[in-house]
Amino acid sequence: MRILFLTDNFPPETNAPATRTYEHCLKWINMGYNVTIITCFPNFPKGKVFEGYTNKLYQKENIDGITVIRVWSYITENNGFVKRIIDYVSYALTSFLFGLFVKTDLIIATSPQFFTAISGRILSVFKRRPWVMEVRDLWPDSIATVGSMNKNSKLFSLLKKIERHLYHSASKIVVVTDSFKKYIIKEHQINPKKVGVFKNGVLVSNFQISNSSEVFNLKKTLGLENKTIISYLGTHGLAHGLRFVLESISKISDPELHFLFIGDGAEKQNLLEYSKNLESRNFTFLDSVSKRNIPLYIELSDYSLVNLKKSDEFKNVIPSKIFENIAMYKPVLLGVEGESKELIENYVVGICFQPENKESFLNAIKDIQNIDKQLFKVNCNKMLVDFDRNNIAENLIKFIV
Repeated sequence: MRILFLTDNFPPETNAPATRTYEHCLKWINMGYNVTIITCFPNFPKGKVFEGYTNKLYQKENIDGITVIRVWSYITENNGFVKRIIDYVSYALTSFLFGLFVKTDLIIATSPQFFTAISGRILSVFKRRPWVMEVRDLWPDSIATVGSMNKNSKLFSLLKKIERHLYHSASKIVVVTDSFKKYIIKEHQINPKKVGVFKNGVLVSNFQISNSSEVFNLKKTLGLENKTIISYLGTHGLAHGLRFVLESISKISDPELHFLFIGDGAEKQNLLEYSKNLESRNFTFLDSVSKRNIPLYIELSDYSLVNLKKSDEFKNVIPSKIFENIAMYKPVLLGVEGESKELIENYVVGICFQPENKESFLNAIKDIQNIDKQLFKVNCNKMLVDFDRNNIAENLIKFIV
């Protein structure tokens, strides 16, 4: 069976959408499916094309048996709503145009921005093939949540109508949380049998450190020997509430505690500027690291910080970095309500705090350092069995074909 998959993120990009899509497709290739990806030239999160690539009209390559077609898009930094919309629309147009020439039996289009889904929907009409909509974020609601769009605007109303049409036209809908499924069924009157929940997971084999000296040398290079390290590794965006984190940790007097912020994003520069005025220097900002080095930086850490702004919209999400840190047995310091909080508490693999509540956050930092590490490791193993990426990918393909 031939599958055409539309996604605006794909390796060598290292964000969660790129990793999820790649690992699912790799599993499907090994199961005997023929998979073609149409994606952008790699540029996330800085909005700059990666070394070795040029943002040209078309390029075809093969990555581990997956046919990858890269198409031109308007590439820009992720720091302006209008520019981002142009970016999304340009990819939707070029992915549609080149998708017309790809022979396929099934089309999959993945969000969070649903302009990709629009391309998938139109391709399904032209090619008379079924299409599947994968929903990793509730767009446009999540955009309104971070203040980039007014829910009372005509544009928001138009996007909601398009969203409803996409849900109804798709042959199957794949979502990453139970909350998303409940929302789509209730808000858009979708048949529950049409919606499948396939959460994020992890390939444990990708998160192992064979050379412990690398970790020691990295700590020495960063000047963090004998420090207790809490790391945030991921996008520095509007949704992630990192200014709150900086403000809160500036009140901590423990000289052995240090925070690492690793990554890039729309808010990175603002955070750097804000941090200059803080008296405390118990934090370090680092640039994004390659996918190969992500396990090294997780292993460097004692605890992992996963944080989002306080919003009802974020009660529906489960950040994928939770699973990656659990794969390396790092307790999670979680500032996300809803389904993520239930996950951490059900498996007992971390400490939760109320988003944007300074007292709750500071208390959680103290509590996580007293976690029962032996019991924690047992709980991690249980969770890793339930969220094995290969099993998720296999069940997903059975659902959609």
